[in-house]
Amino acid sequence: MNRDRRSRGFWPLALVFGLFVLFLYGPVITIFVLSFQGPEGGLTLPMRGLSLHWYHELWKGLGVVDIGAALRRSLALGAVVMLLTVLLALTAGLAFRKRLVGADALFYVTVASLIMPSIIVSLGIGLQFRLLDGGIKWLLEAVGATATLESYTTSLGLYTSGLGAHLTWTLPFGLLIMFAVFNRFNPAYEEAARDQGATPWQTFRHVVLPLIGPSVVGIGMFGFTLSWDEIARSSQAIGDLNTLPLELQGLTTTVTTPSIYALGTVTTGISLLVVGLALAGAAALRRRGGRRAT
Repeated sequence: MNRDRRSRGFWPLALVFGLFVLFLYGPVITIFVLSFQGPEGGLTLPMRGLSLHWYHELWKGLGVVDIGAALRRSLALGAVVMLLTVLLALTAGLAFRKRLVGADALFYVTVASLIMPSIIVSLGIGLQFRLLDGGIKWLLEAVGATATLESYTTSLGLYTSGLGAHLTWTLPFGLLIMFAVFNRFNPAYEEAARDQGATPWQTFRHVVLPLIGPSVVGIGMFGFTLSWDEIARSSQAIGDLNTLPLELQGLTTTVTTPSIYALGTVTTGISLLVVGLALAGAAALRRRGGRRAT
């Protein structure tokens, strides 16, 4: 009985933890609640009615901003970032398992983007692509491609500078996860597969990949969610077409109705959906690996 009793410090610590959770998620819960107000609702409590009115208004559009197009751009960019983060982190993790010339320098250069302020990274990428624009225009002028030069605008874009800016944020996280996974990986499984006559590809596909599968799913989740809500690294390097977070940031100064809360709720819901799918996928891979082991 005495072992089941809480210590004297439990309840004060539990209270502090509860207040921290409320401070952390309270604004999100408030935005979620206020998004379901009636047509007379405002931006603050108390609520005025209960309806889906502001979600219908969001569907119609918010002024001159095409929310649907921005949403599709962010989803597409997030999917590409997720795929590239998984592929690059996985291949880099495999490469770093062996002796690699310049491995330390490559690792520090990659992780250095986590230390640099995001806005500085964005400005640097934007400047780099503007210099690239100058070089391309000079080259087109030198070869006499007048028609191409007149139609050329900029190399800044969603899948050029924008993609690179997002990868400077997502790839270091993927690398760190992969390094941690392979540091704990037992190479005896691979040796046993080779002893049974498996080729290197068969060993990777049927032995290594199922074992590290949950971590790979986690890297994909990190890649998408970090790209999905990225603002600072996108601000100077995205080009003419904004992502949804940039549009949302701009709308906070122009939209004065709960429709902005409805948009915030939708974006948060998509993030939670991705996290839920990632957790379900990781759990399914673990169960599959357990059945194979038995």
